Amino acid sequence: MAPSLEAEPDSVASVLANPQKPQLVAPEPEHCPGPESQQAGTADSCAGCPNQAICATAPKGPDPDIPLITARLSGVKHKILILSGKGGVGKSTFTSLLAHAFATNVEQTVGIMDTDICGPSIPKMLGVEGETIHVSSTGWSPAWAMDNLAVMSIQFMLPNRDDAIIWRGPKKNGLIKQFLKDVEWGDLDFLLVDTPPGTSDEHLSVNTYLKESGIDGAVMVTTPQEVSLLDVRKEIDFCRKAGIKVLGLVENMSGFVCPKCTYESEVFKATTGGGRKLAEEMGIAFLGSVPLDPRIGMACDYGESFFDSFPDSPACRALKGVVKGLAMEMGLDPEVVMPEEDDA
Repeated sequence: MAPSLEAEPDSVASVLANPQKPQLVAPEPEHCPGPESQQAGTADSCAGCPNQAICATAPKGPDPDIPLITARLSGVKHKILILSGKGGVGKSTFTSLLAHAFATNVEQTVGIMDTDICGPSIPKMLGVEGETIHVSSTGWSPAWAMDNLAVMSIQFMLPNRDDAIIWRGPKKNGLIKQFLKDVEWGDLDFLLVDTPPGTSDEHLSVNTYLKESGIDGAVMVTTPQEVSLLDVRKEIDFCRKAGIKVLGLVENMSGFVCPKCTYESEVFKATTGGGRKLAEEMGIAFLGSVPLDPRIGMACDYGESFFDSFPDSPACRALKGVVKGLAMEMGLDPEVVMPEEDDA
């Protein structure tokens, strides 16, 4: 018989309620004081328990760094998570495009926190791959891709850009905490958090550390085919269980329009209705479809702004629509967030 997830000692609700809970090697006994208790590992009921040493050395009580994180991020107006659950849907590319879209308004300051620890690609896309972290008495300074666009990534800490990061969960979580607690983000209008695929360590950590300071919500990124939608459904379920508002869903790589014959090809065919149908089923906003454009890949490779180079492209127009839809879901004025350009 296959093991039941419900029979595991750490249920979904338990993990979300106690994200710092240590990994136990055996189920908690009947009279267990709890791994977070001050008596953990020392109570009479702990004698002979396989978890005794683990519980005795585990952190007790609430994380003392959360108030420090909240204070550090007090100048950040809006925090948005970029999620998908699925790798290869263009999540980091979309994050960089969304940041550039917000930054087209020179009155707004935008930051990107790259929490994809094992596969950081944001610095390359923003043209700051060669930057390093500068440390001062007030904290770490992010790299600035533009006058109003900052980024922080583990890429800046690597001796060689091709070095692999081979870390277990606790070390990843520790770095994410440092990105929030020690980085001088300053006054930002938007902080975009680019996440890796899945619903695991990094996602739990970000939610835990940001919950007190407030998360506006998450933007889901998918491609049209069902293989992608399967994982996005799980990510939406994660957000609902974790208490994160889903601001909407974006269908990336929705089609390719030939520049010569203008015929649109469905590269990733939507066999079950695609992102729009999924958004309708899940009761969330559909923010729009962004078509494939090879020039987006080139802009990312060269670290350039797609919005500056191809402002009239179909993909750019679609992204502007996504930004306006996202602004409405956040209760902001779309014309302020993404003002129309003066034709004159």
